[in-house]
Amino acid sequence: MSADPRKTAYEENKLAKKLCRLVGQAIGDFNMIEDGDKVMVCVSGGKDSYAMLDILLKLRTRAPIHFDIVAVNLDQKQPGFPEEILPNYLRNLEVPFHIEEQDTYSIVKRVVPEGKTTCGLCSRLRRGILYRVADELGATKVALGHHREDILETLLLNMFYGGKLKAMPPKLKSDDGKHIVIRPLAYVPEKHLEAYAAQENFPIIPCNLCGSQTNLQRVAMKELLKSWEKSHPGRVESIFKSLTQVTPSHLLDSSLFDFQHLSAEGDAIEGDKALEEGLDSSCISVGNVQLIQFD
Repeated sequence: MSADPRKTAYEENKLAKKLCRLVGQAIGDFNMIEDGDKVMVCVSGGKDSYAMLDILLKLRTRAPIHFDIVAVNLDQKQPGFPEEILPNYLRNLEVPFHIEEQDTYSIVKRVVPEGKTTCGLCSRLRRGILYRVADELGATKVALGHHREDILETLLLNMFYGGKLKAMPPKLKSDDGKHIVIRPLAYVPEKHLEAYAAQENFPIIPCNLCGSQTNLQRVAMKELLKSWEKSHPGRVESIFKSLTQVTPSHLLDSSLFDFQHLSAEGDAIEGDKALEEGLDSSCISVGNVQLIQFD
């Protein structure tokens, strides 16, 4: 029995509305796009950037402000890269676009030893080129397609390998102070983007430079998040929510909280209650002692 076309259309529209809501919420929460902005949407040919461009175009039609969109792709001259796919796709959308051709592939392959991770050098080269293109195009914002799991994977990578409590910010100023980078997909779970890419039949272009690397630490973080979510549904959402509710007085960074001059005098701060909030059935009370069970 064939699927009911009305039900299919309803489900497809439901997913698009959900993505528009999440992206719109992120844009509003962090004031990502302002009236008169020219947003340079970086399109790689992957599911995330396709979805970001599509949703931003949808939101622009109903936004209470005016902003322009220009799509930009960096052709890194990877062997076998299908040069015609993105230009044809963007022309059909009737969106202004620019294809920047720079052979970063040869640089990365020459500098990085075989078997080593190429992402670090590749991302730095891309960033510098994209900032230059943003200047040339007069773009006021640079939009990248990182989603919720990208942010959490970065958090775990910095904790496990860098000793830092640091993730990807939804909005940041570049090191030179000349560019504002935004991540409109910050609230969007990757599973929604996978479903949307399949629904919209985006012409996905695989990355032969880094997409085929299976030994990346980021891949390990992705699998860790998936395993946590499978065994404890809702855990990923809880970790992400923690990034929006930070209590500096209960961390160990003296630059964020003045532990040196903390005394029992003066106004009360958050105090011990921050230790108690959020405890659930994993905590068991035994008399006056509370035992916390850890997995």
